[in-house]
Amino acid sequence: MVDTTFFINNGPFTLQQVAEICEAELKATDKANTEIANINTMEKAAEGEICFFYDKKAKAKGAEIKAEACVTTEELAPFVAEGVALLICANPKMAFLKLNSRLYAEYQPRADIASSARIHPSAIIGQNCSIGDHVVIGENVRIGDNCMIEAGVVIARGCQIGNNCRIGANASIAYTIMGNDCFIYNGARIGSDGFGFMMVAGQHKRIPQVGRVIIGNDVEIGANACVDRGALDDTVIGDGCRIDNLVQIAHNDKLGKGCIIVAQTGIAGSCTFGDYVVCGGQTGFADHLKIGSGAQIGAQSGLMRDVEPGAVMMGYPAIGIKDFMRQTAYLQKLVKGDKNENK
Repeated sequence: MVDTTFFINNGPFTLQQVAEICEAELKATDKANTEIANINTMEKAAEGEICFFYDKKAKAKGAEIKAEACVTTEELAPFVAEGVALLICANPKMAFLKLNSRLYAEYQPRADIASSARIHPSAIIGQNCSIGDHVVIGENVRIGDNCMIEAGVVIARGCQIGNNCRIGANASIAYTIMGNDCFIYNGARIGSDGFGFMMVAGQHKRIPQVGRVIIGNDVEIGANACVDRGALDDTVIGDGCRIDNLVQIAHNDKLGKGCIIVAQTGIAGSCTFGDYVVCGGQTGFADHLKIGSGAQIGAQSGLMRDVEPGAVMMGYPAIGIKDFMRQTAYLQKLVKGDKNENK
């Protein structure tokens, strides 16, 4: 059950309304006016609540459902406990997203500028923006309409933030041009110096980082993630990218649209990703690599060479997934063989 201390509950909705929202067929038409107050898990959902059942591997759990209603597929419906109102649709995951978005909402601060915020006179703030306590907005910053800038954020001089953006508490933005509908989570660091040094007379001399960070539309960058500005060229994050917490993206990296970069991934400088690349957690990339569109990189893999479009890679150093599975199977056979010989 969702805690209304933190989220607004827009319900209850009748099952008929739920069916319309989810684009589902309500089988028990006599229950059309039954009210649903909450979404809950299959295990916890009870009277007045609805759950979603889409995992074929969890068929046995269907008989244990005690929810008022369940959204599922035609294939899985026979496994749901008797007495539970069924709503049948082709894609319960999408139905969950739709109902969740309608039933629950975050509390939104009113459009206001906190008295403790420090905003340079040359900065331009759009309409209907919320600027939290102790925010610092520098010279010639431009912020679009309907933006939420949470407490403690620093937006350095010259940055541009599009419409409908949210910058989480204590994040910092510098040397950045950002599109619309972006969400930068708490503590993220955007536009810091790239890690560039040159050895001169036995000392590491800093190479000036004079590029920018260019962020497209509909981008999310997770808590405490770091995106460094370019050394000379720009660091680019394409439209629709999703970057998880604690990710490091180095100077001059270029991500195509729709890339997914999962937590603790580190991408060294001057790498170029195509569109819709997916990287599992803790993956690491050497510098100057080209990763083709649609490539998938398994968790904890280490990339030292370019990757072809659509390839699925795994391991350290990363190899094709089929080769990785063969390699793993072969090693297991060797280990079993050694055990048998030592008996």
